Amino acid sequence: MTPPSEDRLPDGHHELLPTTRRALLHRTATAQAKGRAPSLVAAVVREGRLVWSEGRTCVDGHAPDVETQYRIGSITKTFTAVLVMRLRDEGLLDLADPLEKHLPGTAAGEVTIGQLLAHTGGLTAEPPSPWWERTPGTLRPGLGDVLGDEPFRHPAGRRHHYSNPGYTLLGSVVERLRGASWDEVLRREVLEPLGLHRTSSQPQAPHAGGWAVHPWADVLLPEPVEDLGLMAPAGQLWSTAGDLARFAVFLAQGDGRVLSAESVREMRTPAAPPESGDGGYGLGVQLLRHEGRTLAGHSGSLPGFLAGLVLDEEEGLAAVVLANCTSGPAVVTLAAELVRTVAEAEPRLPEPWRPLPEVDQELLALTGPWYWGTRAHALRLAADQGLELGPLEGSGRSSRFRAEQDGTWTGLDGYHAGETLRVVRGQDGAVSHLDLGSFVFTRHPYEEGAPVPGGVDPAGWRGLG
Repeated sequence: MTPPSEDRLPDGHHELLPTTRRALLHRTATAQAKGRAPSLVAAVVREGRLVWSEGRTCVDGHAPDVETQYRIGSITKTFTAVLVMRLRDEGLLDLADPLEKHLPGTAAGEVTIGQLLAHTGGLTAEPPSPWWERTPGTLRPGLGDVLGDEPFRHPAGRRHHYSNPGYTLLGSVVERLRGASWDEVLRREVLEPLGLHRTSSQPQAPHAGGWAVHPWADVLLPEPVEDLGLMAPAGQLWSTAGDLARFAVFLAQGDGRVLSAESVREMRTPAAPPESGDGGYGLGVQLLRHEGRTLAGHSGSLPGFLAGLVLDEEEGLAAVVLANCTSGPAVVTLAAELVRTVAEAEPRLPEPWRPLPEVDQELLALTGPWYWGTRAHALRLAADQGLELGPLEGSGRSSRFRAEQDGTWTGLDGYHAGETLRVVRGQDGAVSHLDLGSFVFTRHPYEEGAPVPGGVDPAGWRGLG
């Protein structure tokens, strides 16, 4: 993966247009001013490269840049989720495993690893008082202190309910299976391979100080900085706009040294239903809809700090916004607006169409119209030798399919995701029909002699007379 940089883009691409940069600057400056943030830094990534950044501040001559650390709050959860997915990919755990299998003796042993990642375990949103974000982690020395006497608010698996204690449990699973502290494992397995040298559990200069801004007066109050202890996997990290830009590229593309593209795509796939009109939640990744766009990323907040990271896979764009105030600018919304600004002003150019380098004649013979009942579908051969099946007209159940070694095809998305498509041949070797999860597709509607469930009337098609 090419780390983001301010260098001119390769292969004839150029930096953002001056009008686009001016629009981004205006949005960022307006957010800092109206949100009354002591400082704010924003960055935009396009096609894996940092193409724009801006810092705004209330102190002349001290604007932050992409190397200034801010606390990123719950974006930490996405990093913790990456560690858990690495354990899954290595076969050390399964997302369906109950917590008890890997972390025995807690009051939440029945909850699965996957439910904890997706916040569907039914656990409380917060640990028992006092407010954990503003008190030392030493007040919660054990997992029992984090979970409290009544750790559940909902039945496990029933609904999405955001849980900070849930990510403490995941961090403890990482420590148990790796035999090292959460922050050491994170540094060794994620931060160093991805070149995130300005991301750390403790602040490293230069870093912003955290402030509370009075709601009714333009005055400030410093916020305390606490070590969160066991709660660290839920919100401890400090990072920079530059490092989070690199992390956004990883979340979009994967990196073989950390997680594959397939695994990060799984993290971005909805695992919990949306609530209140949002886009739902994946595995350690928030999903949101903004102005018709589907975005992935995460928000973060701790007293004195706000953070937002979003990426638009379709447009090859990502944005990061960091501010040092307890409340103020809507940083996730701002990040989404920065993405939209670039996407609308400079839409992504499609890759040139190119024919297949070679043709599988048997696959080519399968293409064209197929009928499910009387509904016409088209089977297409894609550039990657995959298949695409969808209605010829209107909306409907469209899916892409990946070839398997046994000659079947597996659905990758849409209604048929995970379902098996089989090409069924007759005794003479000719293709008889397609079988897709019990649906029979024939070359002609209710084709005579085809194994259509319920049979085909032998009198055939007829008029009304």
